[in-house]
Amino acid sequence: MKAAVISFPGSNCDFDMLYALQDFGVDAQIVSPKQTDLKDFDAIFLPGGFSYGDYLRTGAIARFSPIMSAVTQAANDGKVIVGICNGFQILTEAGLLPGQLLMNANPGFICDEVELSIANHETAYTNAYETSESIIVPIAHGEGNYFADDVTLEKLEANNQIVFRYVNNPNGSVHDIAGIMNERGNIFGMMPHPERAVDEVTGNIDGQNFFKSILSSILTNV
Repeated sequence: MKAAVISFPGSNCDFDMLYALQDFGVDAQIVSPKQTDLKDFDAIFLPGGFSYGDYLRTGAIARFSPIMSAVTQAANDGKVIVGICNGFQILTEAGLLPGQLLMNANPGFICDEVELSIANHETAYTNAYETSESIIVPIAHGEGNYFADDVTLEKLEANNQIVFRYVNNPNGSVHDIAGIMNERGNIFGMMPHPERAVDEVTGNIDGQNFFKSILSSILTNV
């Protein structure tokens, strides 16, 4: 499996993601947002951070980076696209995932660990987790309050596109949504950081099965 980790100006979780992927034997590399071709990659990861300083809105400027046309093409080709935190915000700004990430219900930056329930176990991002499992994953965001209109929420619920929910909602996200995928299932975004929960040294390995799920799904479909 070959994976691209897009490093936008202001990204600060790009190497966290790179090292997490490499820990699972993935041929991962950092890719510039100026690049316009992602055909050689099986999966594309948009990491957390503050792309372009989060001016205007989070992800609003990154959405116009040259790389995003290639991300859109890869998405249309059915490749796995994963956005974590700021990457999730970029995917919503680009229209690749529905909804919007707003300022936390209680304004301010939250840096903590939160409990997540797995809302859909039959996805490329959760198939390695147990059915009744809940996990602890770090969060670090000021604009993680997921919002969508009622029609969109009905579709997300009906199509089982909600992948993770907060057990104790930290930011006001509607329907306790922590992570969603598109209807096709190949584009995924979440605010919590599974890449920061893969190494024993951190005292938390609950993110390992997230990466095992993705790897298994891609290798199965190669």
